[in-house]
Amino acid sequence: MTSFVPPRELFPVEHRFIDLDGARIHYVDEGAGETLLLAALRGEFRCVAPDYPGYGMSDAAPGYGYTPAQHSAVLERSVDRLALRDLTITVQDWGGPVGLGLAGRRPELVRRLIIGNTFAWPLDSQARIQVFSWVMGGPIGRALTAGFNFVPWFFFARGLHQPIDPAARAMYMAPWRPRPRRRAAVIAPRQLIRARPDLEEVEAGLARIADRPALIVWGTRDFAFRDAERARFEKAFPDHDTILLDGASHFLQEDAGERVAAAFRDFRTRRGPGA
Repeated sequence: MTSFVPPRELFPVEHRFIDLDGARIHYVDEGAGETLLLAALRGEFRCVAPDYPGYGMSDAAPGYGYTPAQHSAVLERSVDRLALRDLTITVQDWGGPVGLGLAGRRPELVRRLIIGNTFAWPLDSQARIQVFSWVMGGPIGRALTAGFNFVPWFFFARGLHQPIDPAARAMYMAPWRPRPRRRAAVIAPRQLIRARPDLEEVEAGLARIADRPALIVWGTRDFAFRDAERARFEKAFPDHDTILLDGASHFLQEDAGERVAAAFRDFRTRRGPGA
């Protein structure tokens, strides 16, 4: 079971849980109106944001493997359990394959997309990805993370460009303090190589949602996903607007959350609610 609850002054929401296939999934469900699968804009929309099993305040079922394909399946079952439809799906980092995998399998659920610093195709042909995956997800990363929480520490050291409140940083690290929960942190980097078959399916599914309007919001200081990935999304979704976020790194939702929210408000106003 999770052993922490974020202070309400940092995360002023009602914490909700569903039991799903042996897992206890935490999510927030705030606001009313169109459903956005993310965690902001709750004054104007219904915003739903789940934690994957083993992440945040969600507990994994026994034997869960923490792979992106499994996360995507859990997300799909959660969407069905909550009867969510007509979705605006926001994706970032591994959320790209997870959320866009769901969208490709179930295009009838999706109205539009918000895409930030992520990917949706195999990356194992890139030398830098091979090295990163082996170091972070191999014996070195496993040992350092088990002992010193290395992988989460690295991502929050490199993935934020703007200063962050120490209390907020502590809450980001809180889920990884119990040693048994740290295993999930090293599986994600290893999956950059091992998940090729699943990532091929995600890539193939993009064609089923290529007509959806997409707002591409991109942190320009990201160490992980760069101009090449952004350009590939722009090609995959012809009906797109792109916002470049100078001063934002990998975790653009933390570095530039208000700017992302403002960009979506403008995007929806210009395109109309039905876009």
